[in-house]
Amino acid sequence: MSTPEQTFPLTKLQARRIWLRAQRLDAKAPLGDGAQAVTAAVAHLGYVQIDTINVIERSHHHILFTRIPAYRRADLKQAQSVDRSVFEYWTHALSYVPTQDFRFFLPAMRRHRRDGHRWLTSVKPDDMRKVMRLLRQNGPLTIRDIDDDVLTEKEHLWASRKPSKRALQLGFYRGEVTVAGRDGMLKTYDLTNRHFGWDRPPKPATETEVTAYLLDRGLRAQGVVSLDSICHLDAPRKAKIARLIETRVRRGELVAVDLEGATKQLHWARPADLEREASEVPPERVHILSPFDPLIIQRKRTALIFDYSHRFEAYVPKEKRLFGYFALPVLVGEEIVAALDIKTDRAKRKLLMQKWSWVGKGKSAKGDARKELKRRIEEELDRFARFQLGD
Repeated sequence: MSTPEQTFPLTKLQARRIWLRAQRLDAKAPLGDGAQAVTAAVAHLGYVQIDTINVIERSHHHILFTRIPAYRRADLKQAQSVDRSVFEYWTHALSYVPTQDFRFFLPAMRRHRRDGHRWLTSVKPDDMRKVMRLLRQNGPLTIRDIDDDVLTEKEHLWASRKPSKRALQLGFYRGEVTVAGRDGMLKTYDLTNRHFGWDRPPKPATETEVTAYLLDRGLRAQGVVSLDSICHLDAPRKAKIARLIETRVRRGELVAVDLEGATKQLHWARPADLEREASEVPPERVHILSPFDPLIIQRKRTALIFDYSHRFEAYVPKEKRLFGYFALPVLVGEEIVAALDIKTDRAKRKLLMQKWSWVGKGKSAKGDARKELKRRIEEELDRFARFQLGD
């Protein structure tokens, strides 16, 4: 992209406050409560990442709890299975996505229908016909409802040995099958049109509309964006996004931002987001974050704006870990001050603190300042434990 002639200077602290406001981490209960709050959170963030690691509560519940203090797991179940206001699909990873955005994922579904999926090349037409027939005849099902598969060898570490499971996964990527609900990580599948009550699915978005959707999603949830932050793990889209950004800059809809410390990486924001000065986030706002939280998952961006380099060490040999197996960054006000490696002992119904690491201003704090930080974090840990061990 060409270097902009005029840029808006922005400090890291200003960018941080804009991002925290965009992430709804600057207020106590910005989205309300119940299933409606889940729908609002997913719609605003654009996606909530799903992950299987469960040394503590899984990431999708954790991310929602961070923004919805009264969150209960049943709220997500209501939104997904009853209200049908969110659905599962692939963004940069498997995620909950707003149903109102379904049409923007239809082009990807059609590509998978035409070209297949690189992880599921071994799915046979007979296996697809089998699972689709079972769904049509018997209604929603889980993989446990199919007990007549002839098991095969795994193609990779996370693959299933059941041909029917791979067929259901391919149907999911093709948009013919959707996840109607979950019990932990056990998925209940249904025909997509039947689950949503559609005679026919929505009209697919055009490529131009998908590009605008991704840019707008980034601006809404990040405030200040870069090509990397918009196209996280999706580099092929950068060229189209860059052209759209240049068009919006010419129209005055976006402003180029000279972000402190960003060197050659270009950033942009909407004029209204820059004109509306983001307030200081008070230290009473304490969040124990998932490593899959949108504030953390793009680690280079987090390091640039928060001066904190997160390490995801679940697959790092124990002796080489710095923070621990599944460290959770702790946000106090507008600073990441600690990383806590926590494990839930579900049998004894308590949290186990594996390791507490001070980082950033938490590491440099001394005396009473350190004690006050610790007090605030421990207070939030009590609430966090109630969430972990509750319904």
